Amino acid sequence: MSDPKVLIGVIGGSGLYHLNNLTLVKEVSPQTPWGQPSSPITIFSLPSGTHVAFVARHGAHHTYLPSDVPSRANIAALKSIGVQAIVAFSAVGSLREEIRPGDFIIPGQIIDRTKGIRPASFFEGTRIVAHAMFGDPFDDPLRGVLQTLVKAALEKTGRDVRLHTDKTVVCMEGPQFSTRAESEMYRMWGGDIINMSVLPEAKLAREAELSYALIATATDYDSWRVSEEPVTVAEVIKTLTTNADTSRTVTETIIEELQAAILKADVVRSAKGSMQYSLISRRDYWPEEDRKKLEYILPEYFA
Repeated sequence: MSDPKVLIGVIGGSGLYHLNNLTLVKEVSPQTPWGQPSSPITIFSLPSGTHVAFVARHGAHHTYLPSDVPSRANIAALKSIGVQAIVAFSAVGSLREEIRPGDFIIPGQIIDRTKGIRPASFFEGTRIVAHAMFGDPFDDPLRGVLQTLVKAALEKTGRDVRLHTDKTVVCMEGPQFSTRAESEMYRMWGGDIINMSVLPEAKLAREAELSYALIATATDYDSWRVSEEPVTVAEVIKTLTTNADTSRTVTETIIEELQAAILKADVVRSAKGSMQYSLISRRDYWPEEDRKKLEYILPEYFA
Protein backbone atom coordinates (compact mmCIF):
# COMPACT_ATOMS: atom_id res chain seq x y z
CA MET A 1 0.00 0.00 0.00
CA SER A 2 1.47 3.38 -1.02
CA ASP A 3 1.92 6.25 1.41
CA PRO A 4 -0.77 8.96 1.48
CA LYS A 5 -0.05 11.98 -0.71
CA VAL A 6 1.77 14.88 0.91
CA LEU A 7 -0.08 17.91 -0.46
CA ILE A 8 0.81 20.52 2.16
CA GLY A 9 4.28 21.80 2.98
CA VAL A 10 5.07 23.87 6.07
CA ILE A 11 8.18 26.07 6.19
CA GLY A 12 9.16 26.88 9.76
CA GLY A 13 10.82 30.18 10.62
CA SER A 14 12.77 31.41 13.64
CA GLY A 15 11.75 29.40 16.70
CA LEU A 16 9.73 26.86 14.72
CA TYR A 17 12.13 24.02 13.92
CA HIS A 18 9.85 20.99 14.25
CA LEU A 19 6.22 19.85 14.61
CA ASN A 20 6.70 17.64 17.65
CA ASN A 21 2.96 17.59 18.38
CA LEU A 22 2.46 15.33 15.33
CA THR A 23 3.59 11.75 14.60
CA LEU A 24 6.90 11.44 12.76
CA VAL A 25 6.64 9.24 9.66
CA LYS A 26 10.00 9.69 7.90
CA GLU A 27 12.66 12.13 6.76
CA VAL A 28 13.71 12.74 3.15
CA SER A 29 16.46 14.92 1.68
CA PRO A 30 15.91 15.27 -2.07
CA GLN A 31 18.98 16.28 -4.06
CA THR A 32 17.64 19.01 -6.33
CA PRO A 33 19.45 20.77 -9.19
CA TRP A 34 19.83 23.66 -6.72
CA GLY A 35 21.30 21.56 -3.93
CA GLN A 36 19.75 20.11 -0.79
CA PRO A 37 17.11 21.83 1.37
CA SER A 38 18.12 23.70 4.50
CA SER A 39 16.99 20.76 6.64
CA PRO A 40 15.73 17.25 5.94
CA ILE A 41 12.07 17.36 4.92
CA THR A 42 10.19 15.70 7.75
CA ILE A 43 6.90 13.98 6.99
CA PHE A 44 4.42 14.03 9.87
CA SER A 45 1.04 12.36 10.24
CA LEU A 46 -2.12 13.61 11.89
CA PRO A 47 -4.29 11.13 13.84
CA SER A 48 -6.55 10.95 10.77
CA GLY A 49 -3.63 9.76 8.63
CA THR A 50 -3.25 13.02 6.70
CA HIS A 51 0.41 13.75 6.02
CA VAL A 52 2.20 17.11 6.06
CA ALA A 53 5.79 17.96 5.07
CA PHE A 54 7.96 20.27 7.18
CA VAL A 55 11.27 22.01 6.46
CA ALA A 56 13.13 24.35 8.81
CA ARG A 57 14.01 27.46 6.80
CA HIS A 58 17.13 28.31 8.80
CA GLY A 59 18.18 24.69 9.38
CA ALA A 60 17.26 22.33 12.18
CA HIS A 61 19.65 24.19 14.51
CA HIS A 62 19.27 27.68 12.98
CA THR A 63 22.55 27.70 11.06
CA TYR A 64 21.52 29.69 7.96
CA LEU A 65 21.52 33.48 7.83
CA PRO A 66 18.45 34.89 6.03
CA SER A 67 20.54 35.74 2.96
CA ASP A 68 22.04 32.23 2.84
CA VAL A 69 18.87 30.12 3.05
CA PRO A 70 18.82 27.71 0.06
CA SER A 71 15.30 28.77 -0.88
CA ARG A 72 15.43 27.30 -4.40
CA ALA A 73 16.33 23.89 -2.98
CA ASN A 74 13.60 24.16 -0.32
CA ILE A 75 10.84 24.99 -2.80
CA ALA A 76 12.06 22.49 -5.43
CA ALA A 77 12.34 19.71 -2.86
CA LEU A 78 8.80 20.29 -1.58
CA LYS A 79 7.48 20.29 -5.16
CA SER A 80 9.35 17.05 -5.89
CA ILE A 81 7.53 15.12 -3.14
CA GLY A 82 4.09 16.20 -4.35
CA VAL A 83 3.40 19.31 -2.27
CA GLN A 84 0.86 21.64 -3.88
CA ALA A 85 0.42 24.33 -1.20
CA ILE A 86 2.97 25.90 1.13
CA VAL A 87 2.15 27.51 4.46
CA ALA A 88 5.23 29.48 5.55
CA PHE A 89 5.71 30.75 9.10
CA SER A 90 7.93 33.70 9.94
CA ALA A 91 8.77 35.77 12.99
CA VAL A 92 8.30 39.47 12.20
CA GLY A 93 8.70 42.89 13.72
CA SER A 94 5.58 45.04 14.01
CA LEU A 95 5.45 48.46 12.36
CA ARG A 96 2.00 49.27 13.76
CA GLU A 97 0.83 49.90 17.32
CA GLU A 98 -2.23 47.68 16.86
CA ILE A 99 -0.12 44.65 15.85
CA ARG A 100 1.08 43.51 19.25
CA PRO A 101 3.91 41.09 20.03
CA GLY A 102 2.29 37.66 19.99
CA ASP A 103 -0.27 38.55 17.31
CA PHE A 104 -0.59 36.58 14.05
CA ILE A 105 -0.69 38.22 10.61
CA ILE A 106 -1.61 36.86 7.17
CA PRO A 107 -0.25 39.55 4.80
CA GLY A 108 -1.44 40.27 1.28
CA GLN A 109 1.40 42.37 -0.12
CA ILE A 110 5.22 42.62 -0.03
CA ILE A 111 7.70 45.49 -0.28
CA ASP A 112 11.07 44.17 -1.45
CA ARG A 113 14.07 45.65 0.36
CA THR A 114 16.49 42.80 -0.30
CA LYS A 115 19.67 43.76 -2.14
CA GLY A 116 19.83 41.36 -5.06
CA ILE A 117 22.30 38.96 -3.47
CA ARG A 118 19.78 36.12 -3.04
CA PRO A 119 19.07 33.86 -6.02
CA ALA A 120 15.47 34.83 -6.69
CA SER A 121 14.54 32.71 -9.71
CA PHE A 122 14.86 29.13 -10.90
CA PHE A 123 15.70 30.60 -14.29
CA GLU A 124 18.84 32.39 -13.06
CA GLY A 125 21.95 30.88 -14.62
CA THR A 126 19.99 29.42 -17.54
CA ARG A 127 19.47 30.64 -21.12
CA ILE A 128 15.71 30.30 -20.75
CA VAL A 129 13.82 33.49 -19.88
CA ALA A 130 10.52 33.61 -17.98
CA HIS A 131 8.62 36.46 -16.34
CA ALA A 132 6.21 35.28 -13.64
CA MET A 133 3.27 37.49 -12.69
CA PHE A 134 3.75 38.77 -9.13
CA GLY A 135 1.27 41.62 -8.66
CA ASP A 136 -0.42 39.61 -5.93
CA PRO A 137 2.54 37.86 -4.31
CA PHE A 138 0.51 35.46 -2.18
CA ASP A 139 -2.03 32.94 -3.43
CA ASP A 140 -5.42 34.55 -2.81
CA PRO A 141 -7.50 31.34 -2.57
CA LEU A 142 -5.02 29.92 -0.05
CA ARG A 143 -5.02 33.15 1.97
CA GLY A 144 -8.80 33.15 2.05
CA VAL A 145 -9.00 29.62 3.40
CA LEU A 146 -6.20 30.26 5.92
CA GLN A 147 -7.82 33.40 7.29
CA THR A 148 -10.91 31.45 8.28
CA LEU A 149 -9.06 28.41 9.60
CA VAL A 150 -6.35 30.30 11.51
CA LYS A 151 -8.86 32.67 13.15
CA ALA A 152 -10.86 29.70 14.42
CA ALA A 153 -7.71 27.88 15.56
CA LEU A 154 -6.45 30.91 17.50
CA GLU A 155 -9.78 31.34 19.23
CA LYS A 156 -9.61 27.73 20.41
CA THR A 157 -6.23 28.31 22.08
CA GLY A 158 -7.72 30.82 24.52
CA ARG A 159 -4.47 32.83 24.44
CA ASP A 160 -5.90 36.22 23.38
CA VAL A 161 -3.97 36.13 20.10
CA ARG A 162 -5.36 38.48 17.46
CA LEU A 163 -5.22 37.78 13.72
CA HIS A 164 -4.55 40.63 11.29
CA THR A 165 -5.14 40.21 7.56
CA ASP A 166 -4.44 42.07 4.29
CA LYS A 167 -1.30 43.69 5.69
CA THR A 168 1.95 44.54 3.90
CA VAL A 169 5.22 42.84 4.87
CA VAL A 170 8.55 44.53 4.21
CA CYS A 171 11.32 42.05 3.42
CA MET A 172 14.77 43.43 4.27
CA GLU A 173 18.19 41.90 3.72
CA GLY A 174 19.59 41.64 7.23
CA PRO A 175 21.06 40.07 9.24
CA GLN A 176 21.14 43.37 11.13
CA PHE A 177 17.79 44.88 12.04
CA SER A 178 16.52 48.23 10.73
CA THR A 179 17.74 51.63 11.83
CA ARG A 180 15.09 53.81 13.41
CA ALA A 181 15.03 56.03 10.30
CA GLU A 182 14.47 53.00 8.05
CA SER A 183 11.72 51.70 10.30
CA GLU A 184 9.93 55.07 10.15
CA MET A 185 10.36 55.10 6.35
CA TYR A 186 8.76 51.67 6.00
CA ARG A 187 5.79 52.90 8.03
CA MET A 188 5.39 55.88 5.69
CA TRP A 189 5.53 53.49 2.72
CA GLY A 190 2.61 51.50 4.10
CA GLY A 191 4.53 48.62 5.66
CA ASP A 192 2.81 46.89 8.58
CA ILE A 193 5.33 44.18 9.51
CA ILE A 194 8.94 43.43 8.61
CA ASN A 195 10.96 40.23 8.15
CA MET A 196 13.97 38.85 6.27
CA SER A 197 12.63 35.68 4.68
CA VAL A 198 9.43 35.99 2.63
CA LEU A 199 11.57 36.68 -0.43
CA PRO A 200 12.61 34.94 -2.55
CA GLU A 201 10.36 32.15 -1.18
CA ALA A 202 7.15 33.66 -2.52
CA LYS A 203 8.69 34.33 -5.95
CA LEU A 204 10.07 30.80 -6.23
CA ALA A 205 6.77 29.25 -5.19
CA ARG A 206 5.06 31.24 -7.94
CA GLU A 207 7.57 29.98 -10.52
CA ALA A 208 7.07 26.40 -9.31
CA GLU A 209 3.28 26.81 -9.60
CA LEU A 210 2.74 26.21 -5.89
CA SER A 211 0.14 28.01 -3.79
CA TYR A 212 2.01 30.00 -1.14
CA ALA A 213 0.91 32.06 1.86
CA LEU A 214 2.67 33.48 4.90
CA ILE A 215 1.55 33.24 8.52
CA ALA A 216 3.61 35.85 10.36
CA THR A 217 4.01 36.02 14.13
CA ALA A 218 5.00 39.33 15.73
CA THR A 219 7.82 39.25 18.28
CA ASP A 220 8.47 42.99 18.88
CA TYR A 221 7.79 46.53 17.66
CA ASP A 222 10.90 46.88 15.48
CA SER A 223 12.95 50.05 16.10
CA TRP A 224 10.37 52.75 15.28
CA ARG A 225 8.60 52.56 18.62
CA VAL A 226 10.44 54.27 21.45
CA SER A 227 8.98 52.88 24.65
CA GLU A 228 9.65 53.88 28.23
CA GLU A 229 11.24 50.48 28.85
CA PRO A 230 13.43 49.03 26.08
CA VAL A 231 12.52 45.53 24.95
CA THR A 232 15.10 42.98 26.08
CA VAL A 233 16.38 40.01 24.10
CA ALA A 234 14.99 37.74 26.82
CA GLU A 235 11.48 39.15 26.27
CA VAL A 236 11.76 38.70 22.49
CA ILE A 237 12.93 35.08 22.91
CA LYS A 238 10.04 34.42 25.30
CA THR A 239 7.55 35.76 22.75
CA LEU A 240 9.28 33.78 19.97
CA THR A 241 8.92 30.57 21.96
CA THR A 242 5.26 31.23 22.76
CA ASN A 243 4.57 32.07 19.12
CA ALA A 244 6.22 28.82 17.99
CA ASP A 245 4.06 26.79 20.39
CA THR A 246 0.95 28.54 19.10
CA SER A 247 2.08 27.98 15.51
CA ARG A 248 2.38 24.23 16.12
CA THR A 249 -1.13 24.17 17.59
CA VAL A 250 -2.49 26.16 14.65
CA THR A 251 -0.79 23.84 12.15
CA GLU A 252 -2.24 20.74 13.78
CA THR A 253 -5.70 22.32 13.79
CA ILE A 254 -5.89 23.63 10.21
CA ILE A 255 -4.18 20.89 8.14
CA GLU A 256 -7.20 18.59 7.85
CA GLU A 257 -9.55 21.22 6.44
CA LEU A 258 -6.82 22.74 4.29
CA GLN A 259 -6.16 19.34 2.74
CA ALA A 260 -9.87 18.98 1.99
CA ALA A 261 -9.84 22.37 0.24
CA ILE A 262 -6.85 21.29 -1.86
CA LEU A 263 -8.50 18.01 -2.85
CA LYS A 264 -11.56 19.96 -4.01
CA ALA A 265 -9.16 22.27 -5.95
CA ASP A 266 -10.53 25.28 -4.02
CA VAL A 267 -6.99 26.35 -3.17
CA VAL A 268 -4.55 25.32 -5.88
CA ARG A 269 -6.56 26.21 -8.97
CA SER A 270 -4.92 29.61 -9.54
CA ALA A 271 -1.34 28.36 -9.13
CA LYS A 272 -1.51 25.47 -11.57
CA GLY A 273 -0.79 26.59 -15.11
CA SER A 274 0.23 30.09 -14.03
CA MET A 275 3.63 29.83 -15.77
CA GLN A 276 2.20 28.70 -19.09
CA TYR A 277 2.40 32.15 -20.67
CA SER A 278 5.44 33.35 -18.73
CA LEU A 279 8.02 31.52 -20.85
CA ILE A 280 9.56 33.98 -23.32
CA SER A 281 12.42 32.04 -24.93
CA ARG A 282 11.48 29.84 -27.89
CA ARG A 283 11.68 26.11 -27.25
CA ASP A 284 13.93 25.69 -30.30
CA TYR A 285 16.66 27.60 -28.47
CA TRP A 286 16.44 25.97 -25.03
CA PRO A 287 19.82 24.49 -24.06
CA GLU A 288 19.29 20.82 -23.21
CA GLU A 289 21.06 21.17 -19.85
CA ASP A 290 18.79 24.04 -18.84
CA ARG A 291 15.67 22.22 -20.03
CA LYS A 292 16.49 19.18 -17.89
CA LYS A 293 17.19 21.38 -14.88
CA LEU A 294 13.87 23.20 -15.13
CA GLU A 295 12.03 19.95 -15.77
CA TYR A 296 12.58 19.18 -12.08
CA ILE A 297 10.07 21.88 -11.02
CA LEU A 298 7.97 22.29 -14.19
CA PRO A 299 7.71 18.93 -15.95
CA GLU A 300 4.52 20.10 -17.68
CA TYR A 301 6.55 22.49 -19.84
CA PHE A 302 10.08 21.08 -19.91
CA ALA A 303 9.64 17.29 -20.10
